[in-house]
Amino acid sequence: MLIEMSVANFRSLRDQQTFSLMKSSSDELECTNTFSTRAFKTFELLRSAAIYGPNASGKSNFLAALRTMKKIVQESASHYKRGDKLPVTPFRLNAENRGLPSEFEVSCIVDGVRYQYGFSVTAEKVHEEWLFAYPKGRPQRWFIRSWNNEEEKYEWDLGHNLTGEKQLWLKSTRDNALFLSTAIQLNSEQLKPLFDWFDESLRFANVSGWNPAFTASLCEVEDKSRVMDFMKAADLNIDDILVETEAFDSKVLPDDMPEHIKDVISKDLEGKKIIDIKTVHKDSEGKDVVFDLEDESDGTQKLFSFAGPWLDALENGYVLFIDELHDNLHPQLVQFLVQLFHSSKTNPKNAQLVFTTHETSILNQNVFRRDQIWFCEKAKDLSSHLFSLLDFSPRKGRENIEQAYLSGRYGAIPFVRAI
Repeated sequence: MLIEMSVANFRSLRDQQTFSLMKSSSDELECTNTFSTRAFKTFELLRSAAIYGPNASGKSNFLAALRTMKKIVQESASHYKRGDKLPVTPFRLNAENRGLPSEFEVSCIVDGVRYQYGFSVTAEKVHEEWLFAYPKGRPQRWFIRSWNNEEEKYEWDLGHNLTGEKQLWLKSTRDNALFLSTAIQLNSEQLKPLFDWFDESLRFANVSGWNPAFTASLCEVEDKSRVMDFMKAADLNIDDILVETEAFDSKVLPDDMPEHIKDVISKDLEGKKIIDIKTVHKDSEGKDVVFDLEDESDGTQKLFSFAGPWLDALENGYVLFIDELHDNLHPQLVQFLVQLFHSSKTNPKNAQLVFTTHETSILNQNVFRRDQIWFCEKAKDLSSHLFSLLDFSPRKGRENIEQAYLSGRYGAIPFVRAI
């Protein structure tokens, strides 16, 4: 469960920007859009949040920051070698920032324990890394790592509450690797829940959504009925899904394709299964008519690709990040997808959804609480700023948020000029 995230000096996000899924004191839509956690200190959190703003405002960069944090946690110890560059880009429109590290921090709850974990990195090295845990309500300092420029070495503070082969993990941690990731590689059981949260519970999709293969895999097992229920609930008039898989055969490639291209494709697909997805509709006489998935509309294809990951997130309580959820989807389908997270029936494990969008028809107090709506815009120096609707104190249940947003009251809209 995500509580809060902060990022600084990453792409267009120059100054520290903090995004929170903590519930405010208001009781609006409390039974559907919020939940309480099992942590030692009760946290009331939000099930979703929407981020609005014009194109190129930095919305995607904010999601990319958490995706980058996840990637560094996952791979810095296992995939990177000494001297490899870390995948960070500082704010480049200011000379001072170009030489400073990017900083990331999350506060989350995993298995009833709250963690506060973060690090600052340049492409060359980790400058700082810290982890505090709250297993009994009070903070415990598990480790702090800080680069000393003058002595050109790290200063370490490994708290007594961190157990295991701490000195071995310390000595094994490269400059371009996280201590957390290194300790996991060397079998730290105590740090595993936090690492697994990054590795398994954080899920991302960009504007194109997901590949349909995962949803197709659910249709091959007992979960097909859940996928069909999802598609029917979205009113797509699809009566069945047929999935066929077969091993790749280079003979299906065109005869006139150059041999060197055939070799590359064959090498890449050798031993892999090719998935053929069909949709079934009823004709006027009630007979089945089979279509290729590619014959369906872009919106139907996208929704099918969403079905598997969406159901998987709801079933397992994941945190889902979607960039431009509205793309190729009718506004009512966007609301349908969001409301699945707002229902205790469809979201019993309190999965969370964070998405960027330009779809303003759902920007109202019947769908969202005021603390679930965020905005992103760029300042004159082209740095991105993230802020909450609560900063404007809109009237509960009375203010037309969509109208106020489109009229420019909250900012974060494009200023279009005549050519």
